[in-house]
Amino acid sequence: MRLRNHPIRKAVLSLASLTALATLTGTGAVPALAASAPAAASAPAATAATAASGSQDRSGRSDPELMRGDPRRSGAEIFRGQAFDTCHTPSSSVMRAWDGTSPFGAVGVYIGGRARACPNQPNLTSSWVRAVDRMGWKLLPLYVGSQSPCVESRSKHRYAMSHIAPTQRGLREGRDAVAAAKRLGMAKHSAVYLDMEHYDNSSTRCAATTLRFIQGWNRAVSAADYYPGFYSNSNSGIEHMEGARKAGSKNLPEVLWFARWRTAASLNNDKYIARRAWQPHRRIHQYDGDVTRTYGGHRLNIDRNLMDAPVAVVP
Repeated sequence: MRLRNHPIRKAVLSLASLTALATLTGTGAVPALAASAPAAASAPAATAATAASGSQDRSGRSDPELMRGDPRRSGAEIFRGQAFDTCHTPSSSVMRAWDGTSPFGAVGVYIGGRARACPNQPNLTSSWVRAVDRMGWKLLPLYVGSQSPCVESRSKHRYAMSHIAPTQRGLREGRDAVAAAKRLGMAKHSAVYLDMEHYDNSSTRCAATTLRFIQGWNRAVSAADYYPGFYSNSNSGIEHMEGARKAGSKNLPEVLWFARWRTAASLNNDKYIARRAWQPHRRIHQYDGDVTRTYGGHRLNIDRNLMDAPVAVVP
C-alpha cells in the first residue's frame, strides 16, 4: 500500500490550498475536509472563531502568550501521525521499502549545523527530497547548530557557544538553516527545527545566553517566512522554553519537539508544558530512541516520534 493514499497522508493539507479550492468553486468559503480525514486536519472551531475576530499575528497565532493558533493560517503544512529520525539520511530505495510497510509517514533529516553528529549526508539532496515527497513522505528538517554553554554531552562540548553576542550568533545560524532548507528545495512556510541537546537550564547565566541565541535563531527563520521549531529534552530545553513563555519572553519557538524516552507516546501529557500552550498542531513527542527496526527488508537505527506539527513544504 502506498502511504500517499492513506487517510493520514490525504489530510496533510495547508489552509491556503483549501482556500484556493474554495475560490475555484466560487463558494468563497473554506470547504470541510472529508469525513475520513483525522480531526486534527481541520481547524478547530475555537481557532477559526478567533481568526475571524482578527486577533491573530502574522505567524498564525491567535494567542501569542500561549503560543496558540493554527499554523496553517500562515501557510504551514501539518502532518499528524508517526515519524522517525535517524542520523544518516536513508537512501531513496530504503525509503521506498519502508513506505507502506512501516507505521511511519514522516522522517526527520539533519540538514545542517556545525554540531551535526553525521555531517556527511550523501543521500540528502534536492533530488532525494523530491523523490521521497512523491512517495508521500513528509520531512522534518533538523538543524544542529551551536549548543548551550552548559551542554551536558561531552561530544557536544566543542560546539558550546560563548557568552559573547549570542543573539547575533543565533541570527547567523538561523539564516544558515534557511539557506540549507532552500538548497534542498524546501520552500517558504516550511518548518525548520533547531536541535539543542540536553543542558543545565538551572544555571541563570547559561539559560540567559541560550535563550538569546534561540530567540535570534527564531527571528532569522521567521523573517525568511519559515517556521521555527525547537527540539530538546523535556526536562531541559523544553522546560526552559515553557518558563520563558510564562515570563513573557518574545521570539520563542513556534513548535516544540520534546524528547522523553521509554514512555507512552502522547502529545498532551508532558508535565513540562502547560496543556493549553503550543496548541494546536505545535507538538512532537520523541518517545523512544536508539532502537533498531526492520521494514521491507531494510534495517535502521532510529528514534520514534508522535507528531501533530508542521513539516517541510516541497513544491
